[in-house]
Amino acid sequence: MSGSAHEEQSLENLQDAITITDPRPISVAVNPVALVVTECITVTSAMRKHARWAHSSVSAILGGSSNKTPAIAKRDRAGQGIVSGGEQEEAVPSRWGLRGKKGKSLQDNPLISAFARLRNDLKGCKDIRTFHTPSMLHPFLQVIRSSSTSAPITSLALIAITKFLSYNIIGHDSPRLPEAMQQLSSAITHCRFEASDSAADEIVLLRILKLMEGMISGPGGEVLGDESVCEMMETGLSMCCQARLSELLRRSAEIAMVSMCQVIFKRLKTLEIEAPEELEALDEELEDEANKDKKDAVRMDPSTNGEMDGVSSAKVEDPQHPGSSERGQDDTDSNAPNPASSTIDLPSTAAPDRPVEIKPYSLPSIRELFRVLVDLLDPHDRQHTDTMRVMALRIVDVALEVAGPSIASHPSLANLAKDTLCRHIFQLVRSESMPILNESLRVAGTLLATCRPVLKLQQELYLSYVIACLFPRVEIPLEPGIEPSLYEGVPQAPSFVKPAPSQQPSPSGRSTPVPVKDRQKLGLEGGSRKPDAREAMVENLGGLVRIPSFMAELFINYDCETDRGDVCMDIVGLLSRNAFPDSATWSTVNVPPLCLDALLGFVQSMADRLDDEPLVEGYPDAKELREQRARKKTIIRGSAKFNEKPKAGIAFLVSQGIIDNPDDPKSIAQFVKGTSRVDKKVLGEFISKKGNEEILREFMSLFDFRGQRVDEALRQLLYSFRLPGESALIERIVVEFAKQYFETVQPENIAGEDAIYVLVYAIIMLNTDQHNPNIKGAKRMTGEDFARNVRGVNTTTKEKKDFDPDFLQSIYDSIRTREIVLPEEHNDRHAYDHAWKELLIKVQSATDLVICDTNIFDADMFAATWKPIVATLSYVFMSATDDAVFSRVVTGFDQCAQIAAKYGLSDALDRIISCLSYISTLAPDVPPSTSLNTEVQVDKRSVMVSETAVRFGRDGRAQLATVVLFQVIKGSEASIRDGWNHLIHIMVNLFVNSLIPPYFLSFQKTLALPPIPLQSPAQVIDRAERPADTGIFSALSSYVSSFANDEPPEPSDQEIEYTLCTVDTVKECHFEDILANISQLPVDSLRSLLLSLLEQIPEDGSPRVIVVKPEIPGAAAPRPNGNRAKANRPTYDPSLLFVLELATVLATRDEETVEQLAKDVVDALQSVIRDASKQHPVVIARSVYYLLSLLKSSNDFDFIRAPVLLHTFSKFDPELLKQSAQPLLKGLSDCCKGPNGLRIELASSPDFWAILNTLHNVPEAAGDVFQLVEDLTTSTAPGISADNYEAAIALLNEFATAAQVGARQEQLYEQAVKRGKAPKKKPESNEIVVRGSKAMTIVFEMSSRAPAFIQQSHLETNEAWTAYWSPILKTLTHQCLNPCREIRQQAFSSLQRTLLSNELASQDHKEWTAIFSEVLFPLITQLLKPEVFQSDPMGMSETRVRAATLLCKVFLHYLVLLADWEGMLDLWLKIITIMDRLINSGQGDNLEEAVSENLKNVLLVMSNAGFLAPPDEKPENEELWNETWKRINRFLPNFFGELFPEEAKKPKGERNSKENEKSGSEKGAESQELPERPKEENEEAKP
Repeated sequence: MSGSAHEEQSLENLQDAITITDPRPISVAVNPVALVVTECITVTSAMRKHARWAHSSVSAILGGSSNKTPAIAKRDRAGQGIVSGGEQEEAVPSRWGLRGKKGKSLQDNPLISAFARLRNDLKGCKDIRTFHTPSMLHPFLQVIRSSSTSAPITSLALIAITKFLSYNIIGHDSPRLPEAMQQLSSAITHCRFEASDSAADEIVLLRILKLMEGMISGPGGEVLGDESVCEMMETGLSMCCQARLSELLRRSAEIAMVSMCQVIFKRLKTLEIEAPEELEALDEELEDEANKDKKDAVRMDPSTNGEMDGVSSAKVEDPQHPGSSERGQDDTDSNAPNPASSTIDLPSTAAPDRPVEIKPYSLPSIRELFRVLVDLLDPHDRQHTDTMRVMALRIVDVALEVAGPSIASHPSLANLAKDTLCRHIFQLVRSESMPILNESLRVAGTLLATCRPVLKLQQELYLSYVIACLFPRVEIPLEPGIEPSLYEGVPQAPSFVKPAPSQQPSPSGRSTPVPVKDRQKLGLEGGSRKPDAREAMVENLGGLVRIPSFMAELFINYDCETDRGDVCMDIVGLLSRNAFPDSATWSTVNVPPLCLDALLGFVQSMADRLDDEPLVEGYPDAKELREQRARKKTIIRGSAKFNEKPKAGIAFLVSQGIIDNPDDPKSIAQFVKGTSRVDKKVLGEFISKKGNEEILREFMSLFDFRGQRVDEALRQLLYSFRLPGESALIERIVVEFAKQYFETVQPENIAGEDAIYVLVYAIIMLNTDQHNPNIKGAKRMTGEDFARNVRGVNTTTKEKKDFDPDFLQSIYDSIRTREIVLPEEHNDRHAYDHAWKELLIKVQSATDLVICDTNIFDADMFAATWKPIVATLSYVFMSATDDAVFSRVVTGFDQCAQIAAKYGLSDALDRIISCLSYISTLAPDVPPSTSLNTEVQVDKRSVMVSETAVRFGRDGRAQLATVVLFQVIKGSEASIRDGWNHLIHIMVNLFVNSLIPPYFLSFQKTLALPPIPLQSPAQVIDRAERPADTGIFSALSSYVSSFANDEPPEPSDQEIEYTLCTVDTVKECHFEDILANISQLPVDSLRSLLLSLLEQIPEDGSPRVIVVKPEIPGAAAPRPNGNRAKANRPTYDPSLLFVLELATVLATRDEETVEQLAKDVVDALQSVIRDASKQHPVVIARSVYYLLSLLKSSNDFDFIRAPVLLHTFSKFDPELLKQSAQPLLKGLSDCCKGPNGLRIELASSPDFWAILNTLHNVPEAAGDVFQLVEDLTTSTAPGISADNYEAAIALLNEFATAAQVGARQEQLYEQAVKRGKAPKKKPESNEIVVRGSKAMTIVFEMSSRAPAFIQQSHLETNEAWTAYWSPILKTLTHQCLNPCREIRQQAFSSLQRTLLSNELASQDHKEWTAIFSEVLFPLITQLLKPEVFQSDPMGMSETRVRAATLLCKVFLHYLVLLADWEGMLDLWLKIITIMDRLINSGQGDNLEEAVSENLKNVLLVMSNAGFLAPPDEKPENEELWNETWKRINRFLPNFFGELFPEEAKKPKGERNSKENEKSGSEKGAESQELPERPKEENEEAKP
């Protein structure tokens, strides 16, 4: 230790010393010395007034001479009393001349002279604190111990001493304090005085009590010795127990004893801190003394019978009545005191050189006090009355309250508690006396609360008794309105009930078993107790249950141990059963709430520990306990099977691994002996059965018979099983016993096994003879008879001998006094004693109780006990009417749910949800009809009045249950499994009645659909517009009119109020929060929710709710006069959509949910789609979208494939497909924006384009279809491929064609312009035209992809050209005929650019020449048709001109490539023919001029290029030349001269001769090849 620390320590010690040596403050205003003198005068004054001391000397008043030699005390011959020096010599004649008759002066009584001496000694005293304490007290103590003083005088002496102590005149630093306190305690415990009247006598006793209390609790208490404390406690107890004392005094004594015991037992705790080692040594010493029963140990023996022994020095003396030896006052010798009555047996007051060492009281006196108190509780001690026992119980309770754990930690005290105290207490709780019962229950409760670590088996015995008393074997009565399934799980009996002895066969030696009633009196059965007793026991049990760790300790110390009962579960079951109201019929009305309170206290203790850190150090492993508990259950089942059929039981136990080897007899023997659950009768028959000899041998070898007489060994054996009735079976057992006993014990006085065999049979016969009630006393066997029965048995081969007579006599006496019978079949007090001895034997090997200040076992404990708790809470909730009860039950439900959720006990949470759902009334199996739902506008808000809302709003209990239910769920969603079924029922019910919104706010980003449409209300009523006339007649007329119109009656104000109440309750449930939590659940938890959702889908596809409802859901107007749905149309069920939508949303939350959960949802949706004809179109439409959402999310999995889905959709009835259009297209659009693989898969499906082709005609859907196609064709993401290229163009063509509706608008505008009434701004094209225009743009853009497709194609070049160019060219050609000018012009421009594209033609093939035969020629042919012309007369003229120009342009563009083509001539001739028809179409000058100019241009280009030349210049082109002019001259005869003037000037004959050569051969061909001119051409009216 460092120097500074040394200094600090020294300083502290110095301060302590100063504190101790500080003069104590004396709390009195007068001079302390004067006070002592005054008290001396007061006592002596009283004494002088007494007849006995009326003539005392002057010195008694004057206080004696100060210079007189002090008297020397000398011990009398007996060595007891102190005789003062003044008595040993003649008294000096009185100075005042007072003389006796015989000339002798009066001699002072020693009592008075002692006071005189004290006064004399005090004369020179300045500080009373320094005065010798024993000397100060000595005169007063003489008075107290003197039998010649009267009660008032003794009282004055006691008052004086009490003052000295209370005023601090005597304090902790008084000289020789321990000695003085010892003398004081000895004096007051040996107090004697003359009896006068009982009141004055009792005042003395009261003062003694007060003084003792002051001594023990004051500063002098700490220096009292063990003997002093024992004497004082003995005195106090004697006063408590003396019946002749007044009730008041006895009560006062009890109060004082309680107070003193508090101090004494508190000292035990102080000693543990101050001197632990010394205490431990004392403990061992006391144990030895207890075992050896030493005589010199500290002993107490309080008088309890009221008869006081005058000789005994350890009791408050009887008041001494004046005897005949005392003369009257008028006697001549009356002045002479009686020396015999004045002898005072006090030690010397002369201070010896060395003070007597007195050790402060410690464990010996505390143990002795505890022993005496415990002995007072013995219920079989006739000397002790119930009043005494109640008093002792109260004091013991205080002792345990103050120092219970300390008592448990000291073996000398703990052994008293474990054995004697528990034995007496557990018998007293069986008392019918309510005071005894109440106090003994209290002590039992305090004992277990403070000492239970060392009372493991005792606690089990006590609690088992309480359980047996309180557990009613009565079925729970059926209550109207309460479903029995609500309170399933409440046990009807404790878990391990032994069969009643009356049901067991009688043992040998007894014809009838003990009646149950008698056994109850003996405390061996629970039995029926009076109602008040039951209430007291319930209160006691409740107090224990409320100890936070108590139930957990029961669980791990008993329920999880193989050979202990399920105490924790039984107590929970007991409290649950007694919390039901019917228990008041066999107890009191207070019992149900008491039990409910205890049960909720148990739940509360677990809930309080929920958030604690789990402490595992020093505690058993929870997993091992779980396994141990499972093993215990298996053993119980196996034992039950064994008791029915041993072989089956063993086979079962082997299969479960409890018995290692079925062929090993030792394993079987160890099991049947080691478990208390095997029936002893069955066991006896089993081990003695033929074939089980090895098992019997091994069973016998498990006993240790060493040191036991043969009858004792037999008794031990027969306690473990019942001897069978069959003689052959008995013989096997006796033979094996004789062999085992002889081998183990090797008794000296027994010859061999045969001798033992016969002796055992004789003992069994003796047992039967002595204890069979049918045998009369005279006929019973005597000791001689018994000896005669075994005469000559103890023989050997060498000699024949008898057993030792003393040996046989001791056996006879043992059997005669104590029957050999199973412990549970004793019928007298010995039964309890024997059971207790058995218990104490087990206690020696039992481990201490594990104290559980941790939460690691709460999960298993709650899992084992939640069923009765939840059942009780449910029943009480349904039957309660008191708000306080509701409040507690609500808290209980909430805490149970928290515990279940914390520890993942889903079955418990599901059960709570199930019960609350039932009470809420919102989850009926068949939902109420919604056909009469009425929407009412109230206070600027709209509410839906429905049957559900009105009924629920009327039921306060249901509302509370609903709020509690959702409070319980919130935050615990992850632990719910089967409970989702009920919750979904509730949500669906609220949803269809418009009580929760038809959308999931937390999920809005997931589904891009409008809210699920609900049923249209039967009617909508606006209360704001209601007229003031609301009398009874108007209400009646309203009702009648509504009935006549087949409408529901208007809701009453009360119904609207109920509905508003329902709305408010639902708002309190915070559905949004719960849905938000659901959206975050782990997959395992979601799976349960999802399965519950899918279970709601009707298996046969028919709607769950079959009611007449409006056809089309949505916000439609109120239906007129009972409009009915079509009979053959499926009913709309919004609840089905609610379920499907929530399932879809949950399954598509993330990748994990898709992988784990989506398949089930897909299967469910496909089953709905499969039965499309049975479902409402709205259901199908949304289901289609849900499926497509799932397809988009789960493209990586093969449980859903795009082609299959699309094929299913494409097979829909066209009408259904149109009704599903928008969700379907939305879903397809979302999928196309999803993964590229899915996009390609969709776009490649023919069914996809078939669906779009069907839907583009639906006006509402056309825009969505176009957007989808536009995205596929124009997006950078892949979409259009060689496979769908043609389908896409065909669909775009359809959109362009649809744009012809714009023609009418254009024509109207032109007419208005002509009339001069045109608007300033040209009207915008409508959306159909815009779509058509975009379609044309897209088609043209797609032309750029054709070369790439051709290049990638595996087709031949010519085939590929046809495949990829033809669709575009044909579409553009087709749209060049569109009546809408905007589309037509766009198509023409696109066509021109396409035809003139460099990518179009190729030298490798001539397929491209089809642009004339399949594109341009058909186009012009169509334009020439009158009906086409008439679709836009003004615009078509221009189109014809452009067509002619385009034809010429394209021909010239490809002229070089066409030159080598063999079809060139035919093509050219067809072009000329087309020009001919255009000029002759009758359109007018514009067209003719344009055609002429274009033709002229072509001819000139051909001529310049050398393709068209006269025959003399190019003979090879002669035919071309001749045919060209031959055709042209028909319709433009002047053309040749204009273009070729030189040729025209040549002689005609030259030209004709050459032309005619071939004219004949080509005539037929020309007639076939030239297109016929339509008849209508010349009939066209010029514009």
